Amino acid sequence: MFSRACEYGLRAVLYLASLNHDGYVSIREIGERLNISVPFLTKIFQKLTQAGLMQSLRGPSGGVMFARSPEEITLFDVIVAIDGPDLFTECVLGLPGCGEATPCPLHDHWKEVRNPIRNLFASTTLADMARRMQEARLRLTA
Repeated sequence: MFSRACEYGLRAVLYLASLNHDGYVSIREIGERLNISVPFLTKIFQKLTQAGLMQSLRGPSGGVMFARSPEEITLFDVIVAIDGPDLFTECVLGLPGCGEATPCPLHDHWKEVRNPIRNLFASTTLADMARRMQEARLRLTA
């Protein structure tokens, strides 16, 4: 459903949100921790920075940090910044010309679930996900 860049971007911002850290975090550190190529991760963070979700700073004490609080950034914001809005507006199979007049085989089914999925992503913040991740870790260690 998502591109690899989007999957990695979601993992990276969720990792950052779970750190509960206010300063810059090295992209190299994030890449090593999540086993994601640093050059690929850098391109992902460029998109997130261009979308106003992240700030970046070059140099030895640089890295990336949230431009807004994780309570204000939704999964939808991250997905659209990396993959664009097509998942929520275009044919799920990517078929040209798919629409009400000439629907693809999945059109009617996707039309029913597209908005609920969009709403789920739009109503779930990075802070929500970080809390859930923390709760899951606590359950595993108990």
